[in-house]
Amino acid sequence: MEWIRKTGREKLESKEKNGVVWLEFPALSGTNMVHHGFSTRLGGVSEGKFASMNFTFTRGDNPGHVMENYRRIADALQVDTSRMVLSWQTHTTNIRAVTEKDAGKGIVRERDYQDIDGLITNVPGITLVTFYADCVPLYLLDPVHNAIGLSHSGWRGTVNRMGEKTLNAMAKEYGTRAGDVIACIGPSICQDCFEVGGEVADAFAEAFGESCQAQLYYRKDNGKYQLDLWRANEMVFEEAGVPAANIHTTDICTHCNPGLLFSHRSAGTERGNLAAFLCLSEEGGAER
Repeated sequence: MEWIRKTGREKLESKEKNGVVWLEFPALSGTNMVHHGFSTRLGGVSEGKFASMNFTFTRGDNPGHVMENYRRIADALQVDTSRMVLSWQTHTTNIRAVTEKDAGKGIVRERDYQDIDGLITNVPGITLVTFYADCVPLYLLDPVHNAIGLSHSGWRGTVNRMGEKTLNAMAKEYGTRAGDVIACIGPSICQDCFEVGGEVADAFAEAFGESCQAQLYYRKDNGKYQLDLWRANEMVFEEAGVPAANIHTTDICTHCNPGLLFSHRSAGTERGNLAAFLCLSEEGGAER
């Protein structure tokens, strides 16, 4: 298994248990306050275009296979499947504050919400789950107030500052201060792979200002642009008050690693979904 990595970025750790392979941020695992991971395609039971570790129930995969994949990742991450809470992503910036009453929603019982791209909680043992195939996962840990956030930020979410809105939701619910937060920008499509049209570049120029253009995108001879979602999300966190030293950005691109990660740009709709998982430890920061 050879990862293609981007130089000059945070080196994610590849973990394996019973054939299940996932990625972790050392900045999060080093706190001993959370269980977390970003899935790969390896270690599941799904077949064909879903092979093998698919986490979506909505693309035609065998539901029994998907549930077994959840069981396997839960065992690997040392979390409880029945206390997972799943998003309902539609490229909004809507965020749900998750309580114990939400445990199991989206996996062992029906969700009573829609249009939720971000989840936050301060309940130990509840695992937040969001889904990806090139878009950006945002992991947030407030080690002072023992709260977490996990948000899906595609280009629409990024241009609408999903990271800042997640921080604001955590501040309202738990008293989170941006200066205390550890923020991680997870595996997603890199600038080298993310070609966009002028309308998307214009949206970023308007949202971030013309002076930021050189940091976010460049125009090519074909009239298209290469957009850097990683840098855009770093800027969102920085402008919201997260110290630069507390922002950790992936070195792994989903599109660069199609054999190991699902990528919409690589496979279109003929694919499964990856998932991000984040859970406050019930051991209160003890070694696991």
